[in-house]
Amino acid sequence: MSKTVHARLRNDLRESSRHLLMCVLSLGLLAAMNSAFALPSYAQQTGMACSQCHTIGFGPALSSYGRQFKLYGYTWGNESSVPLAAMIVGSYDHTDKNLPDPPAEHYSTNSNGVFDEASVFLAGRLFGNVGSFAQITYSGIDRKASWDNVDIRYSHPLQMANHSIVAGVSVNNNPTIQDLWNSTPGWGFPYVSSELAPTPAASPLIADGLGQKVLGTTFYAMLDDTFYVELGGYRGLSDNWLDNVGVDSAESPHLRGFTPYWRAVIQRQQGANYFSGGIFGLSAKLLPEGSDRQTDSYTDVGIDGVYQYDDGQTNAITANLSYIRERRSLRGSLAQGLSDSTSNHLNTVRLELAYAYQRTWNGTIGLFDTTGSRNSAFYAPTPVDGSATGSPASRGYTLALEFVPFGKIDSPYRPFLNARFGLEYTGYDRFNGGSSNYDGFGRSAGNNNTLFAYSWLAF
Repeated sequence: MSKTVHARLRNDLRESSRHLLMCVLSLGLLAAMNSAFALPSYAQQTGMACSQCHTIGFGPALSSYGRQFKLYGYTWGNESSVPLAAMIVGSYDHTDKNLPDPPAEHYSTNSNGVFDEASVFLAGRLFGNVGSFAQITYSGIDRKASWDNVDIRYSHPLQMANHSIVAGVSVNNNPTIQDLWNSTPGWGFPYVSSELAPTPAASPLIADGLGQKVLGTTFYAMLDDTFYVELGGYRGLSDNWLDNVGVDSAESPHLRGFTPYWRAVIQRQQGANYFSGGIFGLSAKLLPEGSDRQTDSYTDVGIDGVYQYDDGQTNAITANLSYIRERRSLRGSLAQGLSDSTSNHLNTVRLELAYAYQRTWNGTIGLFDTTGSRNSAFYAPTPVDGSATGSPASRGYTLALEFVPFGKIDSPYRPFLNARFGLEYTGYDRFNGGSSNYDGFGRSAGNNNTLFAYSWLAF
């Protein structure tokens, strides 16, 4: 087949995918205008409580059943339902020391009450073996609507000799958002956090650089409920596309070419005990600001593990561990004066330990540590967000206590209402390379310690 035909096929596929997603999201918005359709759609579809799929009565932390539900493309269940739901999140945050300037328009330098977001979901079986998790979000901080996480899946069970296989395909817009495990960035702890409080400057591309700005397709298979593999990739979206879906085109990573993505996991269930270990990663080329040819290369490779004890009713213990190493070749940025070297790396370690009691009370301890190459151009001295030393090193912890009154089999209003109320405290002993005067303007890491309270409603 000629290169011209290949190019036409690729263009046709991208255009078809775009039209499909626009239709799906438009349907979600139109249907959401009828309040009778606003409900937790997965619970209604399966006829089960939310706690069947989640270690507490309201996700997103998945149980073994929840991982299977997602593996099969959100299509389990025979109850009559409409695949629509909505949620609202509100919060209050307070940092140890006031910021020098308000973090966003309409807010003060500290102690802010926030209407974080309102979302509409097209979530559940669409037809046959095709299901979706598609989210449109109105940001109360940015005061605009945009597409959020999208994962449209097709799955099909197969039997080959003495082996069972579940094979499927996912079309999604955020690497790892299609993943079944809470140890990868897309659904990692904390599940909700302050959007106004300071956060470290450095994170891997796979964790925080491509979400909602790319579109990709991945193919996956689970063999004998033990071995999981997934391969696929992503392409960047044009500025026009991003503007159409509500994403500021100035935030585009300017992805060049095809970005491959890979995932492999081995899992084991022994009674109430569950274990898994895996690898994941991607390799991307980005065009830095001001460059029209010379690119930067990012290669992220991660390993992760999960241990879960879940008796299905009273006790659930979950431990998630991940390590991501990112290698960067910054030739394009160096040419534009945006980096002081070509070879850089970033290492990120995260560990979370959670205990849930009766699917109602949940306590979590999260530890995080980021280290990497010094780069004074990448991490320059600026108030709050900068680094006086050019180092990305940040280290700290998050403590969370949550209350979920609904979502169990005997809960009132099931499945039409769910809620999650939480209190989080995030502390830093190192921030952007230092403990004291880390930004070059007199701010200490502990000044960014944040108390965060939130209410999260789904209906």
